[in-house]
Amino acid sequence: MSVIIAIAVFIISYIFIMSEKINRALVALAGGVLLLLTGVYGWEDAITSYIDWNTVALLFAMMVLVAITKKTGIFSFIAISLAKLVRGKPIPLLIGIGFLTALGSALLDNVTTVLLFVPVILTLTNLLKLPSLPYLITIIMMANIGGTATLIGDPPNIMIGQAVSHLTFLSFLQHTAPIAIILFVLVTFILSIVFKKQLNKIDESNIKELMKMNEFSYIIKSPLLYQSISILLLTIIGFLLHPVFHIDLTIIALSGAILLLIISEKEVEAEKVFEQVEWVTLFFFIGLFMLVGGLEEVGVIDELARSIMWITEGDMTYTALLLLWVSGIFSGIIDNIPFVAAMIPVIKEFESYGMANLDPLWWSLALGACLGGNGTLIGASANVVVAGLADAQNKSIAFLKFMLYGVPIVLLSLVIATIYIYFRYLLPFQQPL
Repeated sequence: MSVIIAIAVFIISYIFIMSEKINRALVALAGGVLLLLTGVYGWEDAITSYIDWNTVALLFAMMVLVAITKKTGIFSFIAISLAKLVRGKPIPLLIGIGFLTALGSALLDNVTTVLLFVPVILTLTNLLKLPSLPYLITIIMMANIGGTATLIGDPPNIMIGQAVSHLTFLSFLQHTAPIAIILFVLVTFILSIVFKKQLNKIDESNIKELMKMNEFSYIIKSPLLYQSISILLLTIIGFLLHPVFHIDLTIIALSGAILLLIISEKEVEAEKVFEQVEWVTLFFFIGLFMLVGGLEEVGVIDELARSIMWITEGDMTYTALLLLWVSGIFSGIIDNIPFVAAMIPVIKEFESYGMANLDPLWWSLALGACLGGNGTLIGASANVVVAGLADAQNKSIAFLKFMLYGVPIVLLSLVIATIYIYFRYLLPFQQPL
């Protein structure tokens, strides 16, 4: 009975989230509470096992850092500088923001990157009177593609790196960065073509006004400017040094946020900062984790993962490619973080079935989970954050409309990933000794 309830609650909640008739955070939380009321799992299980507090705390900390830093005018400065660099041309701007997002997502993590860049692009599109949707979609796509490139770029990669000791930061650079670069170039080209008509309509007077603007006048020179930028940079450096010191990313982010709150208290009241936190986004994450937790509790996700081995009968080629596509498709539906969490112990069990080298499976899982996150607005943490920030500025991204762009990109990405995995990892298994 619990299995039926968990599946039914998840499907019904997902339908309401897609319809967007009710606030998605309310829907997700209502579904999570319903699982508690029906006894699918207990409150203690939800708190300790299923809600990923590391992700929630990381998002909260970065929202605090960005909220304080935003008061210095630095985001407006970056926005205007970038726009002037490309002379207000919409397509070069699209490519530029895509490149910065992909690079930032590889060097930091994609959630942090979108928190930094979405306020910039919303400021910029308002200034030039351009539609924000093409740029927001580009940020989401490039955040997930860029995050694929490194161990710290996307939460699934971090989880895999922590579970498999020999998959280091350098390993991800060698194995996932090449395909991330290929996809960045290809998807950037496709998005430029797709959005060309929407972005061709720009008033030349807005460009002239832009070029007359003094970007430095937007910076508020005060102790807060230097404090916020310094701590933000220190936090970013902390992320980069994660493979060296192995300090949890959430601890680094929370340390930076609390430190900045303390030293900036005279200029910015903590209450005002907390008012700018995207609480709807945070509570949506909590509800989403509870919904997926129901599927985990009754064994749906675990059974799905184990069935892969049964279907492929232990063949490395079939197992790796099926894992890639299952991860890619289901990560777009149930969020890639809990899906990867369920898959890691299952892949480890494959060794007992006679698979000596599991690396092709790990790379299949990493690529499928990260790239599949582009399928829907709840497919990855970065997507949810972008949608929340856009909603706060009355620039909502429709769930189904995003899928019209996201699903084809995911299918294309998985096809290219299939070719990449087959020729780099699987073909050698088929060669005679």
